[in-house]
Amino acid sequence: MSLTVLATDPTLADFGKDPIWITIIKAVGIFAFLMLGILFGVWYERKLISRMQNRYGPNRAGKFGLLQSVADGIKMGLKEDIFPNTVDKVLYLLAPVIMVVPAFLAFSITPFGPMVNMFGVQTPLQLVDLPVAVLFMLAMGAVSVYGVILAGWSSRSPYALLGGLRSAAQVVSYEIAMGLSFVAVFLFAGTLSTSEIVNAQASGGTLDLLGLEIPMPSWYVILLLPSFLIYVVCAFGEAARIPFDLPEGEGELVGGFQTEYSSSLKFALIMMGEYLHTFTASAMAITLFLGGWRAPWPISLWDGANTGYWPFLWFFIKFVLVFSFVVWARASLPRVRYDQLMALGWKVLIPLNLAWIMLVATVKLLRTDGIDLTYVYVIGAIVVVGAFAVWWRFDTVNQRRKDADKAQVAAEFEQLASEPTAGGFPVPPLDLPHYHGVERKEVPSGSN
Repeated sequence: MSLTVLATDPTLADFGKDPIWITIIKAVGIFAFLMLGILFGVWYERKLISRMQNRYGPNRAGKFGLLQSVADGIKMGLKEDIFPNTVDKVLYLLAPVIMVVPAFLAFSITPFGPMVNMFGVQTPLQLVDLPVAVLFMLAMGAVSVYGVILAGWSSRSPYALLGGLRSAAQVVSYEIAMGLSFVAVFLFAGTLSTSEIVNAQASGGTLDLLGLEIPMPSWYVILLLPSFLIYVVCAFGEAARIPFDLPEGEGELVGGFQTEYSSSLKFALIMMGEYLHTFTASAMAITLFLGGWRAPWPISLWDGANTGYWPFLWFFIKFVLVFSFVVWARASLPRVRYDQLMALGWKVLIPLNLAWIMLVATVKLLRTDGIDLTYVYVIGAIVVVGAFAVWWRFDTVNQRRKDADKAQVAAEFEQLASEPTAGGFPVPPLDLPHYHGVERKEVPSGSN
């Protein structure tokens, strides 16, 4: 893959050189972006879902209901802070903070744009970058689950504890699959740095197939589509969004790990942490698979599209579109069962990830050695077709078995309808005295 890095594209060498006041400005800017994003994200989600459900949504507080989230935040901040008698107060207070702080830190490695002139200083439009920046994001997501577990354990409530344990098992399952979905990106980009992964998506290069040079797309969402699809599923599971919001399934847990948190500032922090995890997952999807801050085609044909502060606009548009997809999924999909959630993570996503990584690593190695990949693609196509045929065969057999089981159950019900004792079920005797006209004898109170 050919790679062209322009002078405006930041690299790892461009970080760590900013004056402290520039770092503070960028940190405050990210904090303001996230806080405003939470306020208007809640409003946007409620309005979008309401339109999908043919209703208005919030429309009283402010123009178009824009101040509804502000009013809700002020209300929760001013409500009485209630502590149940049996809670562990230190951990009970600390748990919401543990959920929020790592989410803010995870957003610090998100690239918003190229090198820009900020008050006379050339600086990347990104707070910080690391050689292992993506692993840092995964680590922050894993740390935040401690807040969920402590919220459930410190509440001393069986419902809250069950919600915390569910969250721990869910995050462990889907963090593994999510980390594996990044491996193909690392193999193609050759780095774990977020800014350099964005740079690697600047040019897709060409593919030599049967003597023809075919231009390749630059975004990894096309080159590594299976990795992207697996990441999308894992992002819903890691952020505990519908259809994977099992840690707080209201139907069976009465609210989940936050059951004992009143609608006060602590509850607001928990909701903030969940939204920040959704924002982080959306930002990582853009950075790793959707070209980052780079302008999409045909805007990219404009020479100045990827310079200055314009890339922040393209990043924001992509961010809104990805978040809209998350809201769309919430309005469209039902909550799955917990056993289905675990089976999908361990039995489907992880094996698929491992097989896909082996294929990508093989193709990458052969391309590096300059070997003709025509036969590799043909063999890969045969393997895919064969795997689909095997799956179709097993699926057909399973469907026939299910149909046979349904037919057997229907036959048993028909038999029981005509002969109730056929199935061995307890049937009350039909020769009780009142069937023969004998009235029940009343025993006077107090007598033996």
